Amino acid sequence: MKINQFAIVPTKHETIIEELKAIRFLSPRAAKVTDSVMLWRHFLLKFYIEHQGRTTRVEKVRGLMATPTQDAYEYTEKHRAVSKLAFYNVALQLLGFEVDEDFHLNTPLAAFHDLGLPIAEVGDELDVTDLIDAWYLLLNTRTKYGQSLIDYLASQGYYAQYFDDNVLPQPLFFNGKAQAVFDTSKLLHNVVYVESDLDTDQDGKRDLLKVEVIRPAETEDGLKVPVLYTASPYNQGTNDKAGERLTHNVDRPLTPKTVSTVTKEAVTTEFELPTPPAAREITGHTSTAEEKFVANSTYSLNDYFLARGFAVVYAAGIGTKNSDGVRTTGSEEETLSTTAVIEWLTGDRIAFTNHIDNIAIDAFWSNHSVAMTGRSYLGTLATAAATTGVKGLKTAIVEAGISNWYDYYRENGLVVAPNGFQGEDADVLAEETFSRQKEAGDYYHIKDFWEDHLEQITSGQDRQTGNYNQFWDHRNYLKNLKKVKADMLIVHGLNDDNVKPEHAFYLWNGLKDTKVTQKIILHQGRHIYINNFRSLDFNEMANLWLTNKLYDVANQANELIPDTLVQDNVSPETWVDQSDWGGDPEWHHTNLNDGTWEKQANEIASYRDRLPDDLFQQYSKDLNQWNHDMLVESSPLTQQRIRLMSTKITQPHFLDGQVSVDLTISSSENIGMISVALIDYGDAQRLTTSPTVLEPKAINVGFRNTVDDLKEFTLSDQTTPAKLITIGHMNLQNRTNNYQNDELTPDHFYQVNLKLQPTFYHMPAGHRIGLLIFGTDMNTTLRGNQEITYQVDLGKSQINIPLKRHQ
Repeated sequence: MKINQFAIVPTKHETIIEELKAIRFLSPRAAKVTDSVMLWRHFLLKFYIEHQGRTTRVEKVRGLMATPTQDAYEYTEKHRAVSKLAFYNVALQLLGFEVDEDFHLNTPLAAFHDLGLPIAEVGDELDVTDLIDAWYLLLNTRTKYGQSLIDYLASQGYYAQYFDDNVLPQPLFFNGKAQAVFDTSKLLHNVVYVESDLDTDQDGKRDLLKVEVIRPAETEDGLKVPVLYTASPYNQGTNDKAGERLTHNVDRPLTPKTVSTVTKEAVTTEFELPTPPAAREITGHTSTAEEKFVANSTYSLNDYFLARGFAVVYAAGIGTKNSDGVRTTGSEEETLSTTAVIEWLTGDRIAFTNHIDNIAIDAFWSNHSVAMTGRSYLGTLATAAATTGVKGLKTAIVEAGISNWYDYYRENGLVVAPNGFQGEDADVLAEETFSRQKEAGDYYHIKDFWEDHLEQITSGQDRQTGNYNQFWDHRNYLKNLKKVKADMLIVHGLNDDNVKPEHAFYLWNGLKDTKVTQKIILHQGRHIYINNFRSLDFNEMANLWLTNKLYDVANQANELIPDTLVQDNVSPETWVDQSDWGGDPEWHHTNLNDGTWEKQANEIASYRDRLPDDLFQQYSKDLNQWNHDMLVESSPLTQQRIRLMSTKITQPHFLDGQVSVDLTISSSENIGMISVALIDYGDAQRLTTSPTVLEPKAINVGFRNTVDDLKEFTLSDQTTPAKLITIGHMNLQNRTNNYQNDELTPDHFYQVNLKLQPTFYHMPAGHRIGLLIFGTDMNTTLRGNQEITYQVDLGKSQINIPLKRHQ
């Protein structure tokens, strides 16, 4: 077990005293104590929450062992000084670690070191100053169950015992982070309808957007708080069956494209908002929302902040249940419906209490500082909003967000799908999220318009050519990065085969030309949240970050949070502070038939794309089997691939950035696609890409608030021979770019440069690098099963690997 912490703020002793007084751990009487043993006893009794009564708390302290022969209370009765060993024996138990199971009472400091827990710089015996500093650090240390100790105490009611006394400041900050001093049982749940500048359903009225607000009760009495805003098109429900009916058939042939020379200017366009209808005439003002709601599906990170003096807002956007308009899958209209909510939160836009009465209501409780949160489509809209430079958006935590919709549904002139969603496209996603269908009366009036609009999306996305066009350019946020003013915290899985790593990579590197502060966390998972992991203090980092950005607390967030934090793929629970992702690597260029490869490759190698019909049907139904057979040496797919293996590498390396291949390749037909995968070959127990639940419902994000499972990436029980590192695809008619159709003459060799998905990969010594070259990717590309033979001139082909020396 390893616990990594990046959000502990180094604090001077004088400040520590003031902060311990603020959270009531150091009472005025205790602050005068000059005996370190008595002060330690005070802290231990205080730990067990005063409403239990002193006798109960004494017994709990007796349940802690300070030495192999004395419990903690007996120790404070018989010793005149607090030894470092006794303090840290007790500290481990307070953190949830068990004697003889997790550590031994003779070696607590070794356990702290092995676990990665911080140890105060104190002597073998602690005086009062040492004790205060060590206790403060302990409160900021992570427990065995994935929370800082002070957050654990808050979940047990430490702050709640003072709710009725009004003695705690609201908000309250401790070690630079907002504390759970707000009673979540009294949260207010209101609904308002923000008026946008859009009329996407063309009914002659501006689209109203349903917004759900959760805020502390104290905001009714004048407290102004910052806002965490999650734009979730799924928030009001989805039309899954309708989406399934619209899903496209991918078992169709690749067809030739008409050769064309297209300029970049021809496929790019600037968005112009149509003149909106007149704004609604306000008939009155109120500060009382008419409608309430019951929170169903929320994000536990947002819930965590509700107890800490933040409001949380959810909005599904245009075309969703109880809102006006239609879905557009990532277009500028969707972006503007997202930023309209921010403008209301910052006082620059009107909202109403309902659709009819035109009674205006302000976000009077907002301090006009907004952050956006969320994963996938939610993180995508956070990126989209940030690229407008909208006022008041101070930061976005973008988790697995799309930065360019073309790269989500297309790749180098090929129609592709996010892994696991073969046949999905922009129109399918629009249909699935058009939750206005869920209200029959509302849908009745807009059904014909929606069906026409959906046909326009289907036409614009162009599944025939797979090329970049103006439809996709309207959904490319990367071209507007210079407008970003919000500081960005990007989180992405290096094994995410839904929103692939390139979305984070291009966003990260594109932001380098701006003045914003940017951070990135790369984990070993797929398309997941990481705020409930044992090995990383993500909640605390997010707290440090958002307290700095939204409350303007000078807490060193920009300096303490690593610029690039990467989870290692070899050593479990290991997170490495890197300087960059893809910045100035050491390039290693290898010809595909030189001595690097274990077996001398033929100068001309070939493979065919067609499978026997029975095998094709088998793989179509069992993608896991296809993935396995594509990697292993003895396989029914030996004729459908070129498989090159390097000699064993002698030194470990980091692959840092975007691997590419330069291939000289031909197709037997006037059509063709190429897929290239980089593989780690070597028997090993590898980290799971889906997290393991360590303790169900172990994390309480506030006092009697929502709970979350404690998770972690763990080593698989099975030894596997290989792992996919990265992959890329291309239509051979898009050798120049993704919008121009090049000529493809049968059996003619062409030069192709193909960039694979960006990665950060620890390649262990003793393993081999494998390179697979093939055609159809059953997971993501069209599956025409066509009779095509490809040839690759290995002597005129090479792989380009960005390396960073092993750290």
